[in-house]
Amino acid sequence: MSLSTSPDELKSGGPTSGGLTSRSGRRLNRAVFGAGVAVTALLFLLGAWQRRWIADDGLIVLRTVRNLLAGNGPVFNAGERVEANTSTVWTYLVYAVSWLSEARLEYVVLTIALVLSTAAVVVAMLGTYALHTDSVTARATLYLPAGVLVYIALPPARDFATSGLETCLVIFWIALLWLMMVRWATRDVGLPAVLFLAFWAGLGPLVRPELVILSALALVMIFLAPQTWVSRFFVFAIAGATPILYQIWRMGYYGLPYPNTAVSKDAGGAKWSQGMNYLWNLLGPYMLLLPLVLLLVAGIVTASRGPRFTVPANVGDVQRSLRTPTAVVAFALLGGVLSLLYAVRVGGDFMHGRTLLPALFTLLLPVAILKLTVPASRSDARATATFAVGGLVWVTTVIWAFFAANTTGMPEGAIVGRTGIVDERAFYALNTGHAHPILAADYLDYPRMRPMVAAIENTPDGGLLLPSAQFTYWDVVPPPLPIPPGGVGHTVYFLNLGMTSMNVGLDVRVIDQMGLAYPLASHTERLENGRIGHDKSLFPDWVVADLGLVDEHPFLPWYMDEDWVADASVALTCPDTQELLTSYRAPLTRELFVRNFKRSLFYAGYRFDRIPEYELQRCGLEPPIPRSDN
Repeated sequence: MSLSTSPDELKSGGPTSGGLTSRSGRRLNRAVFGAGVAVTALLFLLGAWQRRWIADDGLIVLRTVRNLLAGNGPVFNAGERVEANTSTVWTYLVYAVSWLSEARLEYVVLTIALVLSTAAVVVAMLGTYALHTDSVTARATLYLPAGVLVYIALPPARDFATSGLETCLVIFWIALLWLMMVRWATRDVGLPAVLFLAFWAGLGPLVRPELVILSALALVMIFLAPQTWVSRFFVFAIAGATPILYQIWRMGYYGLPYPNTAVSKDAGGAKWSQGMNYLWNLLGPYMLLLPLVLLLVAGIVTASRGPRFTVPANVGDVQRSLRTPTAVVAFALLGGVLSLLYAVRVGGDFMHGRTLLPALFTLLLPVAILKLTVPASRSDARATATFAVGGLVWVTTVIWAFFAANTTGMPEGAIVGRTGIVDERAFYALNTGHAHPILAADYLDYPRMRPMVAAIENTPDGGLLLPSAQFTYWDVVPPPLPIPPGGVGHTVYFLNLGMTSMNVGLDVRVIDQMGLAYPLASHTERLENGRIGHDKSLFPDWVVADLGLVDEHPFLPWYMDEDWVADASVALTCPDTQELLTSYRAPLTRELFVRNFKRSLFYAGYRFDRIPEYELQRCGLEPPIPRSDN
């Protein structure tokens, strides 16, 4: 993606154009690029601030951070070792900044997100600039923001620039990896820089598990590139140390080889049809294919007239070809395509555009900026045509970005439609009545939240809170007599974990029917036609049986069946289910840590039937006598 420069031009500082001297030409080039970086960063910062918010899922992260700050460990509920957050690095980053600053958690997250999101587009542009300027030219050259404009113009990109989720960290990790890969491919960097690049690439799966795609591609390139075997050993050791050590700890502590969120959402499953719906849900409303195709054309047209290397047949030269600008561009394009395919394969997400943003950001990196070199003379027809095509594409991209940035985005996005996809920010702004729901207290205006707080205050003995259909009160299943002093504590059973858990104390257990924070639910079979990201739903009968609460009417809500609760109580005695419960509830001893490590793959794949009667049959247990027969 860089123009060829002759040896004579390099010695002289490059050809002049339009009467410009070598020094003035380079000064103008850098000034134009610097202005583009500043304007792009400011636009993204202002756009992200204009759409600032923290999602319910973003508040889930803060519950874990609260437990860390309280000394309960990296858990969602004290006493239960459940990894309810997908991004390990994001959780500990928020924790570290919160511990150092002692500021309110929501403001800590908002600040980190704005900084990382803005820094990501700046670093991405610097990386592409380094790709284009590996050979210095003094000809008048315009380095104009292009691909980054496409990204920041998309409403979901600005929505998830904050949101409390790890998207800001993901794109920053990708951008810095890109910059370091470009520098590694175009400069004679020392071993410390290579080792830091390897370390950063190795962090990918801890930033978000599917980033293992980009991590693996980058590390394969670095490892196979020409270097000594001693250097390769250090690359391998530095890249693998942190993720491998954390993986050992995760398997022993949580009893799973990956976050519980992956179990809850069956991240290894395939839903291609839903994934294509999700892809078009992003491409369609903004006519996103238009700038993508145009930038692809511009990237090809403005690239060098010939490759910087010719791929030979022998292995040694193939290895050398890995450390070239062309190889790094191929890395970004291949990594972006594979990331896109993975997101589509698993069915995407229920949040408009969210899981496609990292893949889109990666694909746009080689054209984050366009390099337009002013022709030396009008007689140079090819250079003139190249400049004209590039300029036309850039102008069209800017016009598209203006209209895309000011569109309403996903039609009727605040309503959950047939696809199950929703404009999450618009949905919560509508249902809380707050244009910028940031604080957990803002979500008290979400339906059911204030009645939940009132129900906890009005039931000092404790019990299980179940949302009623009326939205104005919660059903409470009480504990059996005798009630111990201080009660037995409260458990809230509700899908929206973030707003519930952040508006109650850490002594209140918050679990969900989908299983993000409740492994008993996450290990049920996936509902084939369920809403994407919400395709597990454990009946509350299991929770009553699990907690040992009063299991008969009139203490049970009318919609619950006494026989189902009785069946669930027996089904929970299934040996494999008991072993699963022990893996994350029992006090963590050395013996349990070792068993969890050895059995983590079994726990990850273990599934049971959410219908208690069928689960009894699956496990070969004797069903209890129906109470109607007593």
